[in-house]
Amino acid sequence: MAKIEIYTWSTCPFCKRAKKLLDRKKVAYIEYDITGNEADRTKMMDRTGGSKSVPQIFINDQYIGGCDDLHDLDYDGKLNPLLQD
Repeated sequence: MAKIEIYTWSTCPFCKRAKKLLDRKKVAYIEYDITGNEADRTKMMDRTGGSKSVPQIFINDQYIGGCDDLHDLDYDGKLNPLLQD
């Protein structure tokens, strides 16, 4: 089973959309809610190479990107194989 990590902000609609897709895929994920926590945001930015926006998604420690990137992978048929690893 793939290790999925997602950095979120509690009021972010894109975060909710990304989590909804993962929930539809019935996969477990680790959520890091960084709402108002600049130290955690800095940690996320270190992992992403500087991206400040949320969500930021990793699958098996591979940086995927944000909500649109996750949905693009799904549309292209490339998400399910990543989730099976």
